[in-house]
Amino acid sequence: MSENDRTGDRPAGRPKVKVTDRRRVREEGAVATPSEAPGSGDPRSTPEAELAAARKEAAEYRDHLMRLQAEFDNYRKRVLKEQTRALELAAEPIVRRMLEVLDEFELALMAAEQKPDFDRFLHGVELVYAKLAETLGAEGLERIDAQGKPFDPERHEALMGSGGGDGEPVVADVLRQGYTLKGRVVRPAGVRVTHER
Repeated sequence: MSENDRTGDRPAGRPKVKVTDRRRVREEGAVATPSEAPGSGDPRSTPEAELAAARKEAAEYRDHLMRLQAEFDNYRKRVLKEQTRALELAAEPIVRRMLEVLDEFELALMAAEQKPDFDRFLHGVELVYAKLAETLGAEGLERIDAQGKPFDPERHEALMGSGGGDGEPVVADVLRQGYTLKGRVVRPAGVRVTHER
């Protein structure tokens, strides 16, 4: 291909550019220096030296990674221990208040052993029950009011059914009390359901 053929696609008026790859072409008469001679390069640039440097760097990264992994494991264990401790401490106030109820029960039992007076024993048990209800109420426990209310499967559990009507189901009797804790049902009320006529 001639020079004219190569420049045939070039628009008129555009200068001709000559590109030379200096990596391959040397000036005539130039002598190769020792650094340019093959196989006689800087010892740091040999493949073996580069491999050794890469291995050293990989070992440093691995060591750093293992240290980070150990630190993370220690952090995870510490957080788990702190969370467990926080849960244990969260239960402490309710346990302290329940100890008062336990003390009341012990006093009622001691009084029943000394003088088996049923009326006094019943009064003591009523006081303990009131104390227990007050303690749990202070923690957010509330009884579900179910008697005569429309049946709600989220708050009521139908243990029995009666009546053959085809109206809306209504709670006729409460067989087992249900409770909510801070608005969330912890135990649905066990009820007997009847249908309105």
